[in-house]
Amino acid sequence: STNATTWNISVLPQAWPDKAVKLRNEANLKESFVFEHICKYNLKCFLSKISTYKMAQENSSCHYNETMQFFYNRSGQRHSLDKSLLTLVQVVGSIFCIFILVANCMVIAAVITNKRFHYPFYYLLANLAASDFLAGIAYVYLMFNTGDVSPTLTISEYFLRQGLLDISLSASLANLLVIALERYISVMNWKVHSNLTKRRVTLLIILVWSISVFMGAVPSMGWNCICNLDSCSQMAPIFSRSYLVFWSVSNMVIFVAMVAIYMRIYAYVKKKTTMLMSHTSSSINRKRTPIKLIKTVMVVLGKCCLE
Repeated sequence: STNATTWNISVLPQAWPDKAVKLRNEANLKESFVFEHICKYNLKCFLSKISTYKMAQENSSCHYNETMQFFYNRSGQRHSLDKSLLTLVQVVGSIFCIFILVANCMVIAAVITNKRFHYPFYYLLANLAASDFLAGIAYVYLMFNTGDVSPTLTISEYFLRQGLLDISLSASLANLLVIALERYISVMNWKVHSNLTKRRVTLLIILVWSISVFMGAVPSMGWNCICNLDSCSQMAPIFSRSYLVFWSVSNMVIFVAMVAIYMRIYAYVKKKTTMLMSHTSSSINRKRTPIKLIKTVMVVLGKCCLE
């Protein structure tokens, strides 16, 4: 066996001419059989050849070089839109998106420039406006990269289109949940504004965007069906069904948690307001506190409805 490990590949065809020539002319799958015969007495050589073969097999089963036309054809769910209808959608949608962008810019500018709004609630509200601003950009990009343009997109462009939507929607829901928690703290302490410091608010904002970017970037990081077409979703041809379930369930949990917090706030404020109204000796300012709290909660709920 010691001498066998020093065999030279160039010598083998002379020892086994017919067999070597036959195996060398086989297809790629049978090349592994050649490697097995050549390297069966050399473990390092054998493992190297097998590793190379497996890598080539994995690469051949992936479709990173394909355009979206390939995935749309496979899903069977591609329907071309009427050009006049698509143009109408783009015009009307662009008008609404411009309104969304301008309105949210005004909110952010008001919070930054007006010192009366330098409180945790308004900082979080400005962050919500920032996520809505991103949503406006995402929808503009979507409108002009849909219809007949969709099949011509590369995989990277499709990931960008869907990633912008996922990040903005996740950020909006996460911001609404954080605002609900801030309002809950304020209500429990019977104050219009919570005692959250600017540092904590900043950390919350960073956390919201970190989670949102991660949620939107996960498909491009590998959780997709490009190498496993059987797991592809018909709605999003290169997105894995398991990822879409994960993303939907995660956002649904956030939404349910937010609704539960606001229901708790409403029940608590209603109970306290009834108790205060029954005591005529209470101060006027103390009676106005629950009204102010309800107003701020209604502002957030109104923003949520617009989402």
